[in-house]
Amino acid sequence: MEHCVSPRTVITDTPPAKLWSAMDRKVHIYSIHTPKYFYQHHVTIANECMLYDLEDQQTHHGCHGHLMNNAPAVSSCMATVVITGTVCLMLHTVGQVCTMGNPFEKDTARDLDELCYLTAQSMTSMVTAEHFRVIKKLGEGSYGKVMLAVHKKRGTPMALKFFPRSSTTLHTFLREYNLSLSFCTHPSLTRALGIFFSTPSHYIFAQQAALYGDLYDVIVSDVGVSEVQAQSVMSQLSGAVSYLHSLGFVHRDIKPENVFLCAPNCRWVKLGDFGLVRLRGTKVRAVWYESPFCVPEVERVKHIKKESASKQKNEEKEDIWMPVESSLDTWALGILTYCLLTSCFPWEESTSDDPGYRQFCTWFNDVKEKEERGIGQNRPMDRKERGTDNREGEAEVGIPSQFQSLSTLALTLLRRLLHPLPEQRGMPDEVLSYLGGPWLSKTEEEEKRRQQEAQEEARKILGGGIEEDKERERKRER
Repeated sequence: MEHCVSPRTVITDTPPAKLWSAMDRKVHIYSIHTPKYFYQHHVTIANECMLYDLEDQQTHHGCHGHLMNNAPAVSSCMATVVITGTVCLMLHTVGQVCTMGNPFEKDTARDLDELCYLTAQSMTSMVTAEHFRVIKKLGEGSYGKVMLAVHKKRGTPMALKFFPRSSTTLHTFLREYNLSLSFCTHPSLTRALGIFFSTPSHYIFAQQAALYGDLYDVIVSDVGVSEVQAQSVMSQLSGAVSYLHSLGFVHRDIKPENVFLCAPNCRWVKLGDFGLVRLRGTKVRAVWYESPFCVPEVERVKHIKKESASKQKNEEKEDIWMPVESSLDTWALGILTYCLLTSCFPWEESTSDDPGYRQFCTWFNDVKEKEERGIGQNRPMDRKERGTDNREGEAEVGIPSQFQSLSTLALTLLRRLLHPLPEQRGMPDEVLSYLGGPWLSKTEEEEKRRQQEAQEEARKILGGGIEEDKERERKRER
């Protein structure tokens, strides 16, 4: 419903998608920071402004907060609009709206570049210490570091993500920042708060602080987490990843340190770090690295790398380019599921050189053959069987030793997520159909419960500090 106040002003409760499509003139974009620190945008039409409040989902007339300079439209007929409360990234054209991230939108990559250009116009420089009280380091990686901080004036806790200017381009920084803004409508994706600035040494943006750490903080050595916690985490992550895929994006970096805890006992987790996010179908250079998260389809890159090392230095290395596919995230979810249940990884690398992965492939093919012949206990289960843990006859198919603590239900799920052929891997939302039943054998679950109790008691005796840091490093090495 819309109420015409004047030819230049509109107060409306119409959803943004309909609102933008109803506009018949070019708009300009402004960045605005409110006391709530939600990212919002001013849209001006003939010198009158309208503010869509992301917090209470209402539209207000008038100027609020600090209004930046006009950001010029990228072209004469188009301006980029960001609404992170309802429709994520959008493009406003005369008489039409295109939702950013739609896999059928051919120009999404270009639109994202234009959005970065517009955002750069309101980039400010400031001294971190003047506005924030930095408390401690939350994490560190190849991108830079994340610090827990409190805004001095508002008292709002937040995480500041620091990107060294010496190793980060402005476009790379703004790309991750804008993606973080656009994905924040999903409850299991890390939310950027709309504060971004630069210092002489870093680019910085603020995001929601995960006050309970990441998954490595709850994975107990030699135990993992409980079935309930594992299923809770995977339920939330499958929803988050499915949402990204529905927008046409692939995360490409799902791992324990990128899953953040927003509540105790894994009741609320968020997937973060969007630096490697790419549109599905984008061609990227295939890179092999020694990790179970590295998908088996890039094994040939490893062999090319070995061959290149033996060639003369003046010979050019052969690059292999591969399209980004959703199956990359599905594989990572499978590895993460195993890690949660066991505290370990099933193998060191997903290649034929690794004995653990070879054993898995042998078992996988054996089960597949038996299923095709209609025999064996590892056939696909019907709905009634999902709530049971029938392990009779499993020895017949030679389950690898590293998987023997898992239930039939969990094994079936992992075979879907860790299919050696990417085109035959399951989808992230398939995890939901495996919830509720046992993921561990009864014996293993009881043993895990006892070990968790012992670990918690030992942790209370030892306390925090250095011991916890050492324990965290051991988990990463595993």
